[in-house]
Amino acid sequence: MTTIVGIRKDNLVVIAGDGQASFGNTVMKSNVKKIRRLGQDNSVISGFAGSTADAFALFERLESKLDQYKNQLMRACVELAKDWRSDKYLRRLEAMMIVANKDISLLLSGTGDVIESDDGILAIGSGGPFANSAAKALLKNTNMNAKDVAIESLNIAADICIYTNHNIISETIEL
Repeated sequence: MTTIVGIRKDNLVVIAGDGQASFGNTVMKSNVKKIRRLGQDNSVISGFAGSTADAFALFERLESKLDQYKNQLMRACVELAKDWRSDKYLRRLEAMMIVANKDISLLLSGTGDVIESDDGILAIGSGGPFANSAAKALLKNTNMNAKDVAIESLNIAADICIYTNHNIISETIEL
């Protein structure tokens, strides 16, 4: 349980997430880093929601796909999604990811989804719907930059979702 949000606006791409790790209804840790950079040149930013061990397995698989497809993020994600759906081991992984580079932002799921949003907003996790709604309102009604929208939408989600905290980490790509 967590909340990850990706915002693409003007000359910034940001993925941000809270730091809470829950086990059932218990907070096990409050400062987990669920955001990281991927690829040989660290040109891809990513965040995960779901099982931590499963997400790390997916990060490793995605990095290998990025190496294989020479940092073609869309192609690497589609190939990962194919593997995720067809491989008996991978099908059991319980995680979702948001990944982005300077060209594209994508949501990846174990059901084979590789989704690019129409409005530059992606959100996953237990607080994802709250963060998504907040980000939409902030983008429509303020002049905040992408990083400020991401952080504020996560703060709003953390005020509502018991599985999301205010310990927010973000990574940014300038376009």
